[in-house]
Amino acid sequence: MPLAIALAEFRSSVAQCDSLIANAHQVGASGAPILPAIDQEQITVAAFLNLFIAWERFLESSFANLMTGSPTVSGTLPTRYVAPPSLNDAKSLIIGINRYFDYANHDNVKKISLMYFQNGYPFEPHISSIFSDLADLKTMRNSSAHITSTTHQALESLAVRIFGQPQPGISLYRLLTTIDPRSPNQDTVFVTYKDKLLVTAELIANG
Repeated sequence: MPLAIALAEFRSSVAQCDSLIANAHQVGASGAPILPAIDQEQITVAAFLNLFIAWERFLESSFANLMTGSPTVSGTLPTRYVAPPSLNDAKSLIIGINRYFDYANHDNVKKISLMYFQNGYPFEPHISSIFSDLADLKTMRNSSAHITSTTHQALESLAVRIFGQPQPGISLYRLLTTIDPRSPNQDTVFVTYKDKLLVTAELIANG
């Protein structure tokens, strides 16, 4: 079942991201970190980017498969407004006249779900329920990919919303690896957002 495969691949990618971060922070017999701090930071940020890419890949695969008539994991067939003959045709339809479709733009993801499926099902209401989280993730992605004063200001603003007080000069690495004060389980910020993507992917795939 295509959506089950897409979900399994996303879960596998997420597990690999967790593994990268855990391995980067291993300590030796003396209790000292095996890797230097710069390596820990670069590996963690790379793992976050891999998570973001895996989420985009899951969305692309889910859209294409559902548009070509695949059911959700639960067996429900969404009501389609389009019927492209192949996965490539479905992807081309999403791209339209643009060079590519930006799955990091959650506004457009919601728009195409409503454009191609009745009530946006199965993407809606789940995309809308994590709209602010997706915006936060995009801020973090931009901070890792574009080092400018604008992206850093956005990251600092995000840190204020998460931690409740200014965090001047905070790096993406420190943001991701700090305990999220909103988490009842004392998870890091990375784990908080990772888990939200996992739950949302499962809800979309299961329908």
